[in-house]
Amino acid sequence: MDKIKIIILAAGAGKRMGEPELPKVLIELNGRPLINYLLAAVKKSGIDSRPVIVVGQKAELVKETLGPEYDYVLQAEQLGTGHAVMRAKSLLENKAENILVLYGDQPLLNFETINNLAGVHLASGKVLTMGTVLVPDFSDWRAGFFDFGRVGRDESGKVIGIIEKKDAAPEQLAIKEVNPSYFCFQAGWLWQNLEKIKNDNQQKEYYLTDLIKIARQQGEEIATVPIEPKEAAGVNTEEQLKLIEKLMK
Repeated sequence: MDKIKIIILAAGAGKRMGEPELPKVLIELNGRPLINYLLAAVKKSGIDSRPVIVVGQKAELVKETLGPEYDYVLQAEQLGTGHAVMRAKSLLENKAENILVLYGDQPLLNFETINNLAGVHLASGKVLTMGTVLVPDFSDWRAGFFDFGRVGRDESGKVIGIIEKKDAAPEQLAIKEVNPSYFCFQAGWLWQNLEKIKNDNQQKEYYLTDLIKIARQQGEEIATVPIEPKEAAGVNTEEQLKLIEKLMK
C-alpha cells in the first residue's frame, strides 16, 4: 500500500468566471491552465507520483489536456466535496494508508506546504489533519476569506468544529482562523465515515468538512497545520483570477 495518495478535486464549471465552455481548472492563469500550478507542486512534493483527479464538467477535455500520467474518476453530478472524494473510493480503497485532498482551483499552494500537511499527519497519528489559515483581517485581497468557514476551538485550543459563514453568529464571524478545506485522513477511517455524511443543507450537497464533526463525536482529536493565507487563495470569479495574477507577481 502507498503511504499517501492525493485526490485533486477538479470537477467544477467556469461559469462564474466568464468561461462557460471551459471547466474551471482549465481556465488560463498567466498562459497555463489553473490546475497545472497545483500539479507542479504535487510533483515537486514527491508524495504521490500518480495523483487521482476527480473530473466532472467537460471531463474528456480535462483528461485530454492533462494527459495519461494521472488517474481520473468521474463525478457526473457535482454534489459536494464529500461526494467527490467518495467517487475515488473504488479506485483507492485498500491501496493507500492515508488520503490527502487538494483542489485544482487553488494554484498558489506550494510543495513545502503539501509536504508539511502530510508530515504532520503521519507524525500525529490522528485520523484527520486539517490546514487552517489565520488572517489579520478580511480587508484588501483577504476579503475572499470572509466566506470561508470559521475554525471553532475549545479553551484548550482543540478544534471542535467548523462554523460555516451562513450559520455563524456575529461573534463567530469575528474569528480570524478559517478553513481552506485541505485535509489529510487515515484512509480506513475516511472510507468508513464518508458514508455518514448527510446532505441536509441548503445546497443539498455532501461536505467533506462534516467529517470534523463526525471525528469529534467519536472522541477523536484533530491535528492542524497553519497555512499562509496567499497559498489558500482560491479562484471562483474573474475578480479572484485577477487577484491571483497580482499575488503571483
